Amino acid sequence: MFLCAALSTSMLMVTPVFVQAAGETEKVEEINKTNSADLAGLKYDHSLELQYADQFSVDYYEGGYALITIEGDGQFLLVPEGKEAPDGLDSDIAVIRQPLQNIYLVATSAMDLFCALDGLDSISLSGTNADGWYIDEAKKALEDGSISFAGKYSAPDYELILSKNCDLAIESTMIYHKPEVKEKLEQFGIPVLVEHSSYESHPLGRTEWLKLYGVLLGKEDLADKLFQEQVDKLKAIEDSESTEKTVAFFYINSVGAANVRKSGDYVSKMIELAGGKYIFNDLGEEEDNSLSTMNMQMEEFYAGAKDADYIIYNSTIDGELTDISQMLEKSSLLADFKAVKDGNVWCTNQNLFQETMELGTMIEDIHTMLTSDDPQLDTLTYMHKLK
Repeated sequence: MFLCAALSTSMLMVTPVFVQAAGETEKVEEINKTNSADLAGLKYDHSLELQYADQFSVDYYEGGYALITIEGDGQFLLVPEGKEAPDGLDSDIAVIRQPLQNIYLVATSAMDLFCALDGLDSISLSGTNADGWYIDEAKKALEDGSISFAGKYSAPDYELILSKNCDLAIESTMIYHKPEVKEKLEQFGIPVLVEHSSYESHPLGRTEWLKLYGVLLGKEDLADKLFQEQVDKLKAIEDSESTEKTVAFFYINSVGAANVRKSGDYVSKMIELAGGKYIFNDLGEEEDNSLSTMNMQMEEFYAGAKDADYIIYNSTIDGELTDISQMLEKSSLLADFKAVKDGNVWCTNQNLFQETMELGTMIEDIHTMLTSDDPQLDTLTYMHKLK
């Protein structure tokens, strides 16, 4: 599924930076300076500090240049407005020029981060049409024409993309199924950055891609501020003891099977971070693939999840539910579940998986679900209780 490009020597020298105590920061920066080389005559300055993300890194060079490395994929030199790429730059390093004004955004998980940075005006092309967006700003932009639908990842409208003078394509990892599309865009001189946030091991690692887009847009300070707000929400919960409450997260697919998250998936980890216990806590550990979900026959799902204290129904695929009877129409076996009998059944809002900016808030929602004694509590930011 995942095509790994060979890592260049300079990529191997990049060291992710995680949260440090104040006294360690200078030591880490000194190590980075030792491990990071000058680049085609550009003098290395410092590296972007990351708390959770490990699928990208950014090294800054004097003069406002920045080298972006996407783990296992490629490197990009961000060239500030009014300057040129240096002579002698490695041909494997793609050049992205600021200011970015005509991005072709295919990776839906990135849109919410751009909106948070007030960067929607840098996007002129979308790989998702208006009816596929649950983010209001994106939907409105497609409807009023300020962003044009330029075809999905597998069938882009090259003529439209070229007419808009596209300066960057941001693709999801689905592009690895259509390598010829990536190659074609690059042949047209359009740098293609593949968004790898889905490979982040920590939920907030996904949200921390906000910092990468902050670099692209020249809004690093705003990105830091917004990301720290999500970190603070998580930190407030991390000090709480585990509730020991078990949670099942699933939906019923078109053939009547339960689609569940594997134990290493970020949704499963959000449940754990919120103080709960994912009911399938060792599911898929022996499998060596990048899929985060799997289908389970209802009899097997019944045996594993019937005693879960809470149910969260994933509405992303087949739409939101408003009451428990709608869920029981999908499978009558669910009526015997402990969570159904106790009335502890929740449903995600459809915007959950597009609004990657608020994963800290989602963890907060799950924590509130697990700990609140308020019988009137039936609506959170990203979930609502089924009647």
